[in-house]
Amino acid sequence: MTIQPGKSGEQRDGESDVAGFRDSLGPFVVAAETTRMPMVFCNARAPNRPIVFVNQAFLDLTGYDEQEVLGQKFDFLIQNGTDPEALAEIQTAFEGGRGLDTPVRFNRKVGGTVWVSIFISPVRDDAGVVVQHFASFVDITKREQEHQRLRSLLDELNHRTQNTLATVLAIAGQTLRGMADEQTIDAFEGRILTLSKTHGLLGAKNWDEIGLRNILDQTLETLGIRERFSVEGDEVPLRSKEALSMTLAFHELASNAVAHGALSTPSGGTVDVSWWLEEAPTGDRVRLRWRESGGPPVSSPSSRGFGRRLIEGGLAQDLNGDVRLIFEPTGVVCEIVMPASEGIGG
Repeated sequence: MTIQPGKSGEQRDGESDVAGFRDSLGPFVVAAETTRMPMVFCNARAPNRPIVFVNQAFLDLTGYDEQEVLGQKFDFLIQNGTDPEALAEIQTAFEGGRGLDTPVRFNRKVGGTVWVSIFISPVRDDAGVVVQHFASFVDITKREQEHQRLRSLLDELNHRTQNTLATVLAIAGQTLRGMADEQTIDAFEGRILTLSKTHGLLGAKNWDEIGLRNILDQTLETLGIRERFSVEGDEVPLRSKEALSMTLAFHELASNAVAHGALSTPSGGTVDVSWWLEEAPTGDRVRLRWRESGGPPVSSPSSRGFGRRLIEGGLAQDLNGDVRLIFEPTGVVCEIVMPASEGIGG
């Protein structure tokens, strides 16, 4: 092999290692050369783990020539070092010998980028010492491009949904002025605003799932009453339908506590919210308890308003669970039992 001038010392050293590398791992190198999966080998004993072997599939993927790759650091293609998260994950993968959890974006020689999934594994000598690192790549560019396209569409949908909710607020405000009292208008606007906030959380999570604590914290922050709450419980993921239902339930409970319950007094009243995982014959379930104390004496109301109907009726149906609203003299108690999402407690 002719070493070309103008290269770094690391690159020249890397090229000079190739012959010995081929001799020590001959059959494996032949297999790597002929496979269609992009592969490289790095020298584990040298600083920065320079590349000492690269197959044609990797060169086709990146657009480089062999002489331009040998001796380079493994991460020389990563967006000019501008992806610190990927660099840190690659370092961890080299130390532990595993696949990367997230896709990595490589620069191609002729411009443009390619997304890859990487698996890194150590190569040991007869004494068990790691002498090489073997990395294989899967081109997932089309998948990532489709993901980004869907992400853009979802962002646009989220934006339009937020605009629609804002329009509903404006129309309702104009329509109800003079037809309903300010308390009714404020209650309606508060419900729409709360839903809008949760829509924003869901949008940021691709409408997959969000945490129960996130929903509660946001509701309390929106109402400005977080300091009088005690909250205890591990994070529980909720799907979109469950999340929106719990958002409305928390909003109704908190609004009632401010207007009539434990938080209706300037000081002293508090609300304790806790949840935990329970085992049941039909599967694990989450039990949540909302308990108010320190406020004025409580008695069961003679009529069922919107909030009570929503909590006792619609919430139980949406959660496929059980809901109990108890008007104890010392404060309102709400108990919610719902199936745990897959993966909780596992």
